[in-house]
Amino acid sequence: MATTHVDHHVMSFVFGLLGNIVSFLVYLAPAPTFYRIYRKKSTQGFQSLPYSVALFSAMLTLYYALLKKNAFMLININSIGGAIESIYLVLFMIYAPGRARIYTAKLLILFNVGLLGLIILCTSLIRESSLRLTAVGWTCAICSVCVFAAPLSVMRLVIQTKSVEFMPFSLSFFLTICATMWFSYGLLIKDLFIATPNILGFIFGMAQMILYIIYMDRPKDLIFPEMNIQLDVPSGPATTANEHELQLSTTQTTEIIIHIQTEDTTQNISIIGGSGAGTTAPPIEPSDHESNNK
Repeated sequence: MATTHVDHHVMSFVFGLLGNIVSFLVYLAPAPTFYRIYRKKSTQGFQSLPYSVALFSAMLTLYYALLKKNAFMLININSIGGAIESIYLVLFMIYAPGRARIYTAKLLILFNVGLLGLIILCTSLIRESSLRLTAVGWTCAICSVCVFAAPLSVMRLVIQTKSVEFMPFSLSFFLTICATMWFSYGLLIKDLFIATPNILGFIFGMAQMILYIIYMDRPKDLIFPEMNIQLDVPSGPATTANEHELQLSTTQTTEIIIHIQTEDTTQNISIIGGSGAGTTAPPIEPSDHESNNK
């Protein structure tokens, strides 16, 4: 019995350590993006919402870990994650245009001041420590499920465009491994608030990798749904852009940059459509031709 208990403790430590390592790598995944933001002194159209939600999730889980005994693994990774996400958001606030900076400040006030403060205030009113821990655990589990459901928008975009441009296989793979490690850790320490949400994370991660395999051979250029673009370029050399006839029909709001290069001229044509409903998409890496930040 003593040997079994020791083995059980060792296995939980191993899975917790592996979960820390993989989670740390996932937290570092956006680092190249923010290095480019720093180098170009511009946010280039990237959104701050994913990083605000990630900071909120890390701080909420840290609060749960502080209430729970012997939760060093959770305290360690969520402290590191909160620090990394804070650095990302500070860089974003420095280089974001005015409207994006104000929007980010509102997100931080909403999630990390208002909602997190409300959760801490309400649960602190519960005198019995076990009930308080259970209430915070359920809150963490619900928030984790919401975070794990976020890739649904990315998967929908992949199915619509038949392109995996915005769903890197490496990120989906590491997220799946991360969910596996934390599920095993939660199961070994008998903490269902940690184990249960990671079941969903594993399922979504596997679904993303399956989608990647299905559409990996498709062109990785951005394809806008419900859009038909026809570009008729006369045969033979062209000297002016006026000799190019462009026909565009679209039912969706967008801005299209068309790059035309002939033997002796290069033209960038920007076509802006009318207003309409927009959809949420993952951060897109803008091309060097884009100059407007929204």
